[in-house]
Amino acid sequence: MSLWELFILAVGLSMDAFSVAVCKGLSVAQVKKKHILTAGIYFGLFQALMPAVGYLLGTGFQAQIQAVDHWIAFILLSVIGINMIRESRGEAESLDDSFTFKAMIPLAVATSIDALAVGVTFAFLKVQIVPAVSFIGVVTFVISCAGVVIGNRFGAKYKSKAELAGGIVLVCMGIKILVEHLFFG
Repeated sequence: MSLWELFILAVGLSMDAFSVAVCKGLSVAQVKKKHILTAGIYFGLFQALMPAVGYLLGTGFQAQIQAVDHWIAFILLSVIGINMIRESRGEAESLDDSFTFKAMIPLAVATSIDALAVGVTFAFLKVQIVPAVSFIGVVTFVISCAGVVIGNRFGAKYKSKAELAGGIVLVCMGIKILVEHLFFG
């Protein structure tokens, strides 16, 4: 996987976190540096940890499912992407202005579940996991920080568009993996 492909994947994965960060920015009257950094750290850390866990799970089962790994990657990325696209068309989530551990952990886990599945596909694609998850974490950190600021300044205008874009990116990555394997692999 090239750096450009990893960047596109990282941006796609971070769109859930961006959407929630926009909502967190909407929830506070005046955004502070601690709000921005808190969202960035929680979302970036979990977006990095979850694919690492998925990678470890994937490498444990790689030998048993190597013949169908491209289909698994395609299905996982497509399902995640389609769910993000569907969520982008749903109603707005309620806003909670808390940035405490208790408020942020469930959000960080929920926005990074898709990254767990992507980590499984990384095992099949033989991705160098440490640089990949570090890159995903940094990209998500930056995008989440920006999301809090954007949410506070511009409102919910970009939330659904971000989820839609992220979903489309993940579906396209799944199709690319399948096409590469079927026609060029």
